[in-house]
This record gives sequence, C-alpha cells and structure tokens, in this order.
Amino acid sequence: MVKAFVFGKFLPFHKGHEAMINFAMSKCEFLSVLVCVSDKEKISGSIRKNWIVKTFYDNSNIEVIEYYYRTDQLTNESKASLKVSEDWSEIFKDLFPDYSILVTSEEYGKMVAEFMNIKHILYDIERNHVNISATYIRENIFKNWNYLPDSVKPYFTLKVVIVGTESTGKTTLAEKLAKHFNCGLVLEAAREIIANSNSFTFDDLYIVAKEHAKRIDKTIFADSPLVIIDTDIHTTKSYSRFTFEKELEINANIYNSSKASLYLYLNNDVEHLQDGARLSEAARNLLDLSHRQVLTDHDIDFIEIRGDWDERFDKAVEQINKLIVTNGQKHWA
Repeated sequence: MVKAFVFGKFLPFHKGHEAMINFAMSKCEFLSVLVCVSDKEKISGSIRKNWIVKTFYDNSNIEVIEYYYRTDQLTNESKASLKVSEDWSEIFKDLFPDYSILVTSEEYGKMVAEFMNIKHILYDIERNHVNISATYIRENIFKNWNYLPDSVKPYFTLKVVIVGTESTGKTTLAEKLAKHFNCGLVLEAAREIIANSNSFTFDDLYIVAKEHAKRIDKTIFADSPLVIIDTDIHTTKSYSRFTFEKELEINANIYNSSKASLYLYLNNDVEHLQDGARLSEAARNLLDLSHRQVLTDHDIDFIEIRGDWDERFDKAVEQINKLIVTNGQKHWA
C-alpha cells in the first residue's frame, strides 16, 4: 500500500489546504494528515482536527492526527531551513515509518523528504489553484471568509442578537445593521408564524423556536462571518412564561444554534406603536421585565441600548466593531 502524509498548522484550515489534501489522496492509497499544534496557539488541535475530519467525512482512506510540541524545543518557522527540516524529519520518521510520499506546497518539503529518504511531491507552490494562505485569513477573515470550508465557518461566526420587548425597533435596527456591515440577517420567525401577539398557542412557540434556529443555521454559511439576528430563543421562552406561565423546554441543538457572541438589549424608552397585532403598552412593559428575567436566569450578559433611533444605531455599531476586534484577538493574538 502506498502511504503519504501532509502536515501543517491548519490555523485555520482553508480551501487551499483542502485542495492540497485532495491532490495528495490522488497520489497514494492511504493518506495521513498531521495537525501540528504548538503550546503558543489558542485554537486547540482537536478543533482543527475536527474541521478536516468533517470535510473529508466520507473518505475512509484518510486519517487526521494531532501532534503537540513546545516551541522552545521545536521550531515551527515556515522558512526553508536545513536544521528545522532535519528536526521535523526525525519526528515524522517516528510517526510515519513506512510512508513513502510527502506532499507539501512549501520549499522546505523537499528537504524534509530528503532527510526521511522518501519522495516529495510539490503541490501548487505559487498558489495558482487556490490563491489563499492562513496568514491572509488571520489578517482579514471578513475579506477571505469564502476561502473557509463549511466545516470551519461555524467556529468563527459572530452572532449578534437584537433583543427587547415589543415595539422597540428590533427589526428595523437589525436590517440597518445588516446593511451597514454587509452581513447575514436572520429575521424574527414569529412575525410570520404568529400573526397576533394576543392570540397564539403554546405549541406555536415550539414552531417558532425550530424555524428560527433553522434560519440561523442556514445563514452562518452565507458570505460574512457576522450574522445579525432579530430576537432569539430567550424571547420565545419569555413569551411562554409571560403568556402561559410555564417553561418552554428546548433541545440543546436549537439552543446552541441561537447562542450568540453579543446580545444588544433595546430599552423600552421609545414610543409604543400599536399596529393592532401587538400587546398593549402596559403589557409590553411587563413583557420587558419577563425578557430581562429570562436572560438573567440563563446567565446571558447583554448590553443595553437606549436613546432615539439614530443613537441606538450608532451605539450598536460601536459595540459590534468592538466585538470584531476582540474576537480577532481571542483567536490569533
């Protein structure tokens, strides 16, 4: 059996890596993908391994394994170096003693293969097939979002939920934010399923919860890592308490779909607009208390947004920009 291996940090795994792995599989009968994980990197090896496993889930002739190392004991620089290549070749000899092929898209691949006394096959070193690198993605994940396979996108998705009681401008703000950031938008499912806030059944809330989660799951594969969500599962649970005085039990998948990176809570310090399908102003204000309690009960931290419509928009944009910066620091810094 002809065995080959590829190796890399896959930080993150992208479509260029995917193309190289597909190429490598065409050159052997069995392929090992080695995820090299240093003690200085923030994203775990198991997460990176899972990205690759999910991408190639239907191929039984590939395995993905992790290798952990300390940077004070083993250098991970990408420049071609005889010493670094020799050091890594010793690791690879132990891991892959009966392998005959190494596939890389780097100059140092030839040196590593020579130290191992195996064949090196170079793949697209000029990046002509897929012009991307992990460095480019780390520098600007928004610009390079579509170079990430679907298995990777959920990890980096930033979900921003707009919550608050009725008639506080949630939908209008969500739409303006999605347009401003040119990102995904999930509109409130309840608007289409429940025509009147004064007339619906307990089972309607389950339908709303499932449909809303379905829309979120679909939108995270759109063309931006940022998704603006109009209301969320906590609002649905609050309606259950407020209207029926009982808990809405939600399965973990639905709840996890709705889990967000940032919750912006719209204060009810704006005029109540009655369109005939909304609660009365007094009921709206009581519902506000219910929403806040449900968020508190679920340990959800939220940022309160007050003021007129323009002030709300400006404050929301400020908070989302902070989230984007902080998120980049969390993954890469």
